[in-house]
Amino acid sequence: MKNNTNFTFCLPHNESPNTLKAEAKHNKLGELAATAISGNDISSSVLYVSALAIAFAGKYAFITLLIVALVLFFFRKIYGEVVGALPLNGGAYNALLNTTSKRMASMAASLTLLSYMATAVISANEAIHYLFHIFDINNNLTVLSGTTGLLAIFAGLAIMGISESAKVAIGIFIFHLSTMIVLIFSIFIYVMQHGWGIFAENWNSPSENSIGTAIFFGFAASMLGISGFESSANFVEEQEKGVFPKTLRNMWMVVSVLNPLMAFLALSVLTIPDIAGPYKETLLSKMGEMSAGEWLSVIISIDAFLVLSGAVLTSYIGVTGLLERMTLDRIMPNYFLKKNNRGASYRIILFFFFLSISVLWITQGNVKTLAGVYTISFLSVMLLFVIGNLLLKAKRKHLPRPEYAPWYGLFIAFTAVLVALIGNIVMKPEHAGDMPNYQVFLIYFVPTIIFILIMLNRTVLLKVLLKLVWNIFEPIREFFLKLHKRIDALINDINSQEFVFFTKGKSIANLNKAMLYIRNNEHTKKVKIVKVLKEGDKPSDKLLKYIELLDEEYPDIDIEFVPVYDDFGPELIKKLSKEWKIPINFMFIGSPDEKFPYRLEELGGVRLII
Repeated sequence: MKNNTNFTFCLPHNESPNTLKAEAKHNKLGELAATAISGNDISSSVLYVSALAIAFAGKYAFITLLIVALVLFFFRKIYGEVVGALPLNGGAYNALLNTTSKRMASMAASLTLLSYMATAVISANEAIHYLFHIFDINNNLTVLSGTTGLLAIFAGLAIMGISESAKVAIGIFIFHLSTMIVLIFSIFIYVMQHGWGIFAENWNSPSENSIGTAIFFGFAASMLGISGFESSANFVEEQEKGVFPKTLRNMWMVVSVLNPLMAFLALSVLTIPDIAGPYKETLLSKMGEMSAGEWLSVIISIDAFLVLSGAVLTSYIGVTGLLERMTLDRIMPNYFLKKNNRGASYRIILFFFFLSISVLWITQGNVKTLAGVYTISFLSVMLLFVIGNLLLKAKRKHLPRPEYAPWYGLFIAFTAVLVALIGNIVMKPEHAGDMPNYQVFLIYFVPTIIFILIMLNRTVLLKVLLKLVWNIFEPIREFFLKLHKRIDALINDINSQEFVFFTKGKSIANLNKAMLYIRNNEHTKKVKIVKVLKEGDKPSDKLLKYIELLDEEYPDIDIEFVPVYDDFGPELIKKLSKEWKIPINFMFIGSPDEKFPYRLEELGGVRLII
């Protein structure tokens, strides 16, 4: 048996980038700034979702959009419970990481990354189309260059820091809402002057599909109107305390009023064939021109350019929070953690920028090929978030949280998103030669998940590579012996990261669960099991016996028992993290009960594994 159970603290090792990140300070976002950043994405849907819903649901479009608003109401509670209990960046990834395994969490992360990539490219391209429409520019190469330039501008803005980004987002958000209010009032005046005849004509016109079919496909299409709702959860650590649930409420109010109302007003001034035909891409501009004249149409085009640009900014901020969290958990290379003097992870931003422009130029600006990626990945992320909430209730029921989503709300939300997902998968392409949504999605999803799986299993793959190299190139053994030593050193370097588990010492079952989780999910050969004691106390003989049993059970892991005489809390965690040079997110605890005096976010990123 290994004789490594002792009662001394380990010597410190070099500062890790994780610790440096935890020490980085910047101003937190208030309610308006946080709402604007995520709200620009979700509120930009008013520019296209009305025409999209009417194309599939016809006269029932505003009803399907009201149903979507009801579904989003339940998602407010779902996101509020999960992020309130686990207030860390990463959204669905963070929810599943703390309730399942890294592999399942990485699935959510891959889908979120694809969703942000598609959002950035589509929003930037559509923004440039609206801008160039004002100047009657239609050259495809010019549009591609303009889209690239817009992506570069907002990458630079994101690199300047979230505070500067928030100022721009606020300006765009206020201008967008103001423009929509002007448009709504002008249409109401127009309808009062010209009557409700067009709405009556639309309502009495025969429908090509049955009511059920129209509402089914209309609802599936209308669910795109809430894309962006998940963004706030991906940068919750940048928000002031208590701001996150307010962003959810504000986003829900905006889309619940704007989207159904705009569809209703569209049916009041234009016939369904016109909406689904010549005006489907410029519906709001046409409504502005009809109700107030050319000046309002131009303002709406400018507003569309700005708010779609704001959605690009949301993508940069959301993906930065997500990839930072994944890098801290060693799924992505530590290379991405480097920050500039403004606290921005510029390497992540540049990586996402180059990824986005490569997709743009490969597709030659035909962003409709990304629609399948955008639709299915976004809805899948929402579905996984519901699953994360279910697992949180089942596995972390004693974890304190500010609010609880009702079980019936989870059922409604899960069913609604599943219906929308199925609807978008079976939905026929717009043109006969286009690929179905799910095929386009798989083209982008498969390479992404393969890369993530490689990163998760890199030590195993390195060992396989090592064996392959040794067997094939034995004739030149001396050369490859040096390569062997380097790869072996890399594996040892990965496994040298120590982990900490704070135990109450009452149950060997909990200790064994913790060791199983670490063995199955982390790359390490060293684990400290810490028992916090009062001065004068000593570890129980039972606990020491448990440690000995675990030491025999896990011969490949160096288990060290460390008694600490202090009070358990944030200060002790920070002290031990600094003294041992172990990042806080590599420290684990069991799920606390209601009597636990601290909230999870106060512990600085400690993870739950039981």
